[in-house]
Amino acid sequence: MASAQSQEPMPRAYEPGAVEERVYAFWKDGGFFTPEIDRSKQPFTIIMPPPNVTGELHMGHALTIALEDMMVRWHRMLGDPALYLPGTDHAGIATQVVVERELASEGLTRHDLGREKFIERVWEWVDDYGDRIYRQTERLGVSCDWTRRAFTLDEGPARAVRTTFVNLYKKGLIYKGSRITNWCPRCRTALSDLEVKHQDEKAGLYRIRYPLAGGGAAHLTVATTRPETMLGDTAVAVNPNDERHAHLIGETAVLPIVGRALPIIGDEDVQLEFGTGALKVTPGHDATDFEIGARHGLETVSVLNLDGTLNENAGAYAGMTVPEARAAVLQALEDDGLLDGIEDLSHSVGHCDRCDETVEPIVTDQWYVSMKPLAKPAIDAVVDGRIEMIPDRFARVYLNWMENIRDWPISRQLWWGHRIPVWDCAACENRIVEMEDPTACPKCGSAELEQDPDVLDTWFSSGLWAHSTLGWPDESAEDLAYFYPTSVMETGHDILFFWVARMIFLGIESMGEIPFRTVYLHGLVRDPEGVKMSKTRGNVVDPVELIEMYGADALRFALTTGTSAGSDMRMNEGRLEASRNFANKLWNAARFVITNLQAAPPSALADAAPKTREDRWILSRLNRAAAQIDAHMRGFQLGEAQRVAHDFLWNEYCDWYIEMSKTRLRAAAANGNGDAAEDVPSPLPTLARVLESALRLLHPFLPFVTEEIWGRLAAVSPDLAEGRPAALMVADYPQEDAALADAEAEREIEAAIELVRAARNLRAEFRIPNNRTLPARAAVAEDFRDAMRDALPFIQSQAKIDLALTDADAAGSRAASADEAAQVLSCGSLTLSLGDAVDVSAETERLQAELDDLRKYETRLSRNLSNQNFIRRAPEDVVERERDRLTA
Repeated sequence: MASAQSQEPMPRAYEPGAVEERVYAFWKDGGFFTPEIDRSKQPFTIIMPPPNVTGELHMGHALTIALEDMMVRWHRMLGDPALYLPGTDHAGIATQVVVERELASEGLTRHDLGREKFIERVWEWVDDYGDRIYRQTERLGVSCDWTRRAFTLDEGPARAVRTTFVNLYKKGLIYKGSRITNWCPRCRTALSDLEVKHQDEKAGLYRIRYPLAGGGAAHLTVATTRPETMLGDTAVAVNPNDERHAHLIGETAVLPIVGRALPIIGDEDVQLEFGTGALKVTPGHDATDFEIGARHGLETVSVLNLDGTLNENAGAYAGMTVPEARAAVLQALEDDGLLDGIEDLSHSVGHCDRCDETVEPIVTDQWYVSMKPLAKPAIDAVVDGRIEMIPDRFARVYLNWMENIRDWPISRQLWWGHRIPVWDCAACENRIVEMEDPTACPKCGSAELEQDPDVLDTWFSSGLWAHSTLGWPDESAEDLAYFYPTSVMETGHDILFFWVARMIFLGIESMGEIPFRTVYLHGLVRDPEGVKMSKTRGNVVDPVELIEMYGADALRFALTTGTSAGSDMRMNEGRLEASRNFANKLWNAARFVITNLQAAPPSALADAAPKTREDRWILSRLNRAAAQIDAHMRGFQLGEAQRVAHDFLWNEYCDWYIEMSKTRLRAAAANGNGDAAEDVPSPLPTLARVLESALRLLHPFLPFVTEEIWGRLAAVSPDLAEGRPAALMVADYPQEDAALADAEAEREIEAAIELVRAARNLRAEFRIPNNRTLPARAAVAEDFRDAMRDALPFIQSQAKIDLALTDADAAGSRAASADEAAQVLSCGSLTLSLGDAVDVSAETERLQAELDDLRKYETRLSRNLSNQNFIRRAPEDVVERERDRLTA
């Protein structure tokens, strides 16, 4: 741990690579991540969103972990039993694809191995590679309880899955039905609507003449983007409100190429404005057509195999791929003179979220969850405020989806996953749904039982994650009784429906109460140009590489500072460098303090009480920062909490208080023996006290560097030598203390700081080099005079001025002359004597030139904004930007 390094000199710069692995091992070996159940306290619980067992750490994971670990570490330091429970998802489709790819390289398929041997092969892969994501996660410093880590196929979660299925089935909420489903020909499985991503693609809109029965030239023209599916048409539909076609309802059309008679039906789902207003109805290959077919009792004809090729119902086109069949059908239509034209069209096409294959709507037998009864209590939990969503705009999105939810297809045609606990008896066709595998049919006694070959949707098992990881369905499980409901579900807003909504309705169904009290949704991590990161674009950033370059603290801080819930953020080199610089700023400040503590005699550290105005000021500012951070953290304004901590450490402690302390330290050094002069008390006790508190404030945000410094500081600070916690991460978090508030000290010291800043600004404005000291006078109000007099050595050294203090109310106070520059202050005024440091004539010319340029710029902006052509043609954001510049 850090204490092992405490006697060694601190390196000049912080070196994350030399610290992080050692500190993490100290935390882990010390058992600090494992909470104790204390029924006198309210626990704080976060269940980690389980990454895929096939996965590698990406920026989304890094953001999730940084935010969650920040909250967990804060609550742990508040004294709450804090559980951060990690786990991984078996990722049914993704894992099976990976292993099948390995088999293909060996010239094998899963069918060559058989189901049992294939599952063994997948487990071998998981045993070899499944811990990779955990090892990478540790690099971020995540303080999760590894003793409770879970896997969706572990015995406990597996029992929870089977229990839920059986319970829902027996309540009539799970059923098997033959319906149109999203089918991935490559993964060979059904997909839920949420697993289909839609992409705009250029296509043709084909106009096809459907002859009317009875011969002659009469026909009805339909428009379609998928002419190959016409082989499965069973009707033509028109809108009964369409004056062009309504008179044809009840007539019969003839399916081109095939010759099948098609009834012409009326249905209000037909869009009047799309295509020709006439719709070819293919119930076997379109969700809308399937619903129309169900309403009108149409036959469902499927022309596609599960591998995406055409089947025997396609006649001469059987065996062709979809593109081949499309070309052949179009050629046949053209040969018959029935292709009326082709229009260019951009439309949305569904793709498998896993493999990007075009999804085919196909009618298949699947298991479904009836959603309306489950959705109602999940809606109520958000409406009545039992579950809070942050940001709250996502509550409206959630409610809209839940109120319009469709039944959920939960079966997947895979081998890897939770197999559906349903058996059919071959002898009497009895269906058995039980917790334990049956050996015989309870109805007829036959042993000829066949288990359903499908597995459950991965989201079914992860939807139980908030309670299955805590021991459910064992109602006596101690973790379940204490840690459920959990406190916060933190995840990306893009899986609000995939996962969060399902956890809510399954948690309420299983447990009778909500699974978590707060849903915190973060945005996406984008590249510097604001583009979503993806492997296909080649803009993916590896968090592990960034950790090696900048350190875990810098990455965490860069991801979470300056952002708010639900907002996307751009990751760029500048953010990372700024965060690394902050860690180094903290390190250098600590090095300064610790070095001086090591060199100081005991007498300098004997009395820790604040002795000076600046001591009281920094303690008051620390107290104010603690109060603000506490308020921000409780309000889930996590980025704001970090900003306050950053500004206090960088600006007030480092840039001002440490610089103030140097004046007193130099006086002690001049005293000869390191003791403070009688009238100049040592700043070291306050320096150490505030640094230690700042480390505690910053620990949830920068865990590694703060723990390392804290161990070093503890070894040299008398206040920490005895009775200290075993680690910073279990130390108390600073809280507001009314006794430390000192508004007068804040007002007086901030007046001195204002004076220094004013002097620096005037020097910069007139480009006066820093090595030149200027005469100056400050006219100061009476109630600031003592403070300014006490701060005079500090002011003069920081502002590089030889300052004379005068009375702001005195009659002798005079205005600035031609060779002086003045600035009004809240406590009076400051006047710098420029003398020969500035060529007044040249400076006047420079300022006049700048003024002339500004006037020309103002004229150009005004001319543009009064030009109506510019207002009409320019993008709205450009016009707004010009208006802002004009009024700035």
